[in-house]
Amino acid sequence: MPDSSQTQPASFNCEGGLVLNRSTFLMQPGEALELENFEPDIEGGYRRINGYRKFVNQIVPQTSSTDEKVLMVCSFANKVLASRGEKIFSSASSELSVKILSNASMSGSGTINVDSTTGFSSSGTLQINSEIFTYTGITVTTFTGVTRATSSTVAIAHSKQDVVSENWTERDTGRTNAVKYRFERFNFDGNDKIILVDEVNAPVIFNSSIAATDVSASAVAGSKFIAAFKSHMFYAGKSTTPAELVFSVPFDEDNFTSGEGAGSIRVDDDITGLKVFRDSLFIFCSNRIFKLTGSSSSDFAIQAVTRNIGCVNGDTIQEFGGDLLFLGPDGLRTVAATARIGDTELGTISKNVQSLFDLNIKDSALFESVVIQDKTQYRIFFTKDSQAENITKGVICVMRSDKYEFSEIRGIKPSASDSFVIEGNVVVLHGDFNGFIHRQEKGNTFDGTPILARYRSADMSFGDSGIRKHMQRVIINYKPESAIDADLLVRYDNEDSNSTRPAPYPLDSTNVASQFGDAIFSTIDGAVRFVFGGPSQPLIRQSVEGSGFSVALKINDGGETAPYSLKGFQLEYQLGARR
Repeated sequence: MPDSSQTQPASFNCEGGLVLNRSTFLMQPGEALELENFEPDIEGGYRRINGYRKFVNQIVPQTSSTDEKVLMVCSFANKVLASRGEKIFSSASSELSVKILSNASMSGSGTINVDSTTGFSSSGTLQINSEIFTYTGITVTTFTGVTRATSSTVAIAHSKQDVVSENWTERDTGRTNAVKYRFERFNFDGNDKIILVDEVNAPVIFNSSIAATDVSASAVAGSKFIAAFKSHMFYAGKSTTPAELVFSVPFDEDNFTSGEGAGSIRVDDDITGLKVFRDSLFIFCSNRIFKLTGSSSSDFAIQAVTRNIGCVNGDTIQEFGGDLLFLGPDGLRTVAATARIGDTELGTISKNVQSLFDLNIKDSALFESVVIQDKTQYRIFFTKDSQAENITKGVICVMRSDKYEFSEIRGIKPSASDSFVIEGNVVVLHGDFNGFIHRQEKGNTFDGTPILARYRSADMSFGDSGIRKHMQRVIINYKPESAIDADLLVRYDNEDSNSTRPAPYPLDSTNVASQFGDAIFSTIDGAVRFVFGGPSQPLIRQSVEGSGFSVALKINDGGETAPYSLKGFQLEYQLGARR
């Protein structure tokens, strides 16, 4: 008979991510059966994700009301480009804002005096509180040629130190019936440029001054995909020629003279995406993948990577962790070159969460993906117009300890996205279905909506499923960024309805020491207590009730607090009788 008088400890780290393809009894204790709006943290544990907030408060302008969703958002030349329809607009990519000078309140039209205009466009659109302004010029500390109450706003009084922020400035017109924009940043002649395709109209080129020029050749009008490779611009995906790539002459994205090095290449499947990777242009198709090697029309050559697997959607292709990730019909896959020259290895990495991909590949109309470099994180979103934002799902993939770990996102519904690094800072943007641009990894809510986060462990029997365990205490090892506002739930015997179901235990971390530099401090019973040499990762100790042959832990977080990381758990229990 087991000795029931002795308290037994069992502990585990939070690692392994979401696992849906194994019996809960065969999972490792650190793996999660539910992991929603938590992310595997490269520093260890599972971290409640950050929220998002509006990038600018003003909606992206629209000339037609037929479609409200954002069709494009991307970064270029320290600006954000965005579109909802016929026009393309820009705004500052650094959430640029200044204040009205302390000695000069803003009134009337003509000029606005501020502390600095550094970073602002030479002309454009501004917002102060709820009023929109246009301006035609700048000095070091002044916006000139100001017109008030534009874009159907109302002229209101503004005060000293009110914030002046750059808003949307019109950059291009004439995009008729655009479907979805895709883009390529490039530099063929020492000048940074970006080129956009929208599946209908002529591609449009922006220079570093955000001046627009349409590509003149009718052969590439209506292109769906674009890539710069070996100083040629490649266009693909026209509805009339879905298996054809058209490429420009070297160093000229708008010259298609065959005698000067331009040309076209056909593959035997419809193209779904393009991506340059490891000195090759990968051509993703519906059922196949090819790569283009060589450097010019004289030696370009097509090689089959695989004729058995294709890419469901080109907007899922990202360079990540030294590989190319993409969504295949059987889940998330990588394309990775092996040590053997000319050999390419393909592998499915999403087996642990395959059910999420199986469901959403069939059910979703749109796919978006971003990479958050400082977290070694890839995010893919599954969306459709009719789906409510709060039930829209996505998947987080993190490379941790040379392994892929997964979790689930719920509550972010992007219609377009971009991720980039500016001045060493990772910026992740997405447009929504209501016409706004949002910045991810900001704030503690989804633009004011609480972030509902859930974690559930595997069902743990501690090596013997035939002995009842009487739970005594759960110790949570966590890394705080603020106080935790969540509930701990203890569930027994695979949540059998006949098992004990204790009420949720509210977790109060306000009395837990937090680390500040080398000192650890907390407030207890109104008194400030300083603790030196305390734990770097605080502990929450919670007495619990109930018993069962197996136990699972759940964390439900529906608050608006800052993120925190669940590092691990220790369970203390006594052994009972054998069944």
